[in-house]
Amino acid sequence: MSQATNSLTGLALQKFRKNFWGVLSLGYIVFCGLIALFAYVIAPDNSQNANQMHLSIHSRSPGFSVTMLTIPSTLEKESFSIGSLFFGKRNNDTEIPITDYTLENDYIMYTPYAGDDIKGISKRLDMEEGVAVSAFAKANISSRKFLLGTDKYGRDLMSRMFVGTRISFSIGFVAVFISLLIGVLMGAVAGYFGGKIDTAIMWVINVTWSIPTLLLVIAITLALGKGFWQVFIAVGLTMWVEVARVVRGQVMGVKQMQYVTAARALGYTDGRIILRHILPNIMAPLIVISAANFAGAILIESGLSFLGIGAQPPMPSWGAMIKDHYSYIILGKPYLAVIPGLAIMLLVMAFMLVGNALRDALDVKS
Repeated sequence: MSQATNSLTGLALQKFRKNFWGVLSLGYIVFCGLIALFAYVIAPDNSQNANQMHLSIHSRSPGFSVTMLTIPSTLEKESFSIGSLFFGKRNNDTEIPITDYTLENDYIMYTPYAGDDIKGISKRLDMEEGVAVSAFAKANISSRKFLLGTDKYGRDLMSRMFVGTRISFSIGFVAVFISLLIGVLMGAVAGYFGGKIDTAIMWVINVTWSIPTLLLVIAITLALGKGFWQVFIAVGLTMWVEVARVVRGQVMGVKQMQYVTAARALGYTDGRIILRHILPNIMAPLIVISAANFAGAILIESGLSFLGIGAQPPMPSWGAMIKDHYSYIILGKPYLAVIPGLAIMLLVMAFMLVGNALRDALDVKS
């Protein structure tokens, strides 16, 4: 029996590997997952939420470079920890974009950046006693390049995009987990027992199905409050209906099979029959629908963030980035809204293509 299972799994993997777009999409999803996991390691701005603002260089084009003067904070610096690798570091230093500077005996004269064609007012930065000007300049004055430009608050857009990937992946995993937990339970019970239990559960499913998803998510979000985890729970509680309908239909067909009849004859409990004999044999459609729900959860979260009831500032979210910059489309800087929009589109399309590839690979009739 195990050999048959392994051979079927091997055949499915072979069919999946032959699907170019499915393999490419899976690679892109893995790539985005690594970016989400190690966002603060690879992001140029590794402060918490990549929220280091420089208003004088707001909404600059991709590839913009500027000289940055860093004035160390007098507060005790945060020591290195594993948590800082995954959640960013608290940055209390003052960063000032400058156009030029000169080194004197015990002070630095610098000109803050005010614009491409605007000359700023020179300022003086006195050194503390015992601090060499040349050593201070070498350690705290450097060139900074913003590969994707800056947003309207002067934050590094690429760093915000990297950290924002976490929101999309988190909402997908949590929403799919909640939807599977509720949907599999409700659908399996309705399909296996039938009768009045099936009628009652289907009534709940139909009522929930009749409510527009976005309105239901907004209602749940407003009831639970605005926040990170509240949105995850709200999206998950609205996506279980489709899972339940699929599971119910699959269970109604599988429970007539001979091996289920044999399990009943052996005296196995209903719970064991459902968990050990029925559910393992309906995993294929569950895997496909989970991929589709993952993509749907990303779209719903982006829509909620665009409406202002998703992840709250300063936490970066692709939907919130579009909300902050959609007006720039007609102001000559459309990339500020197009870049996060493309990121949402590519990630959602990747999950849909993986779902289609899995559907073809797991189809025993083909």
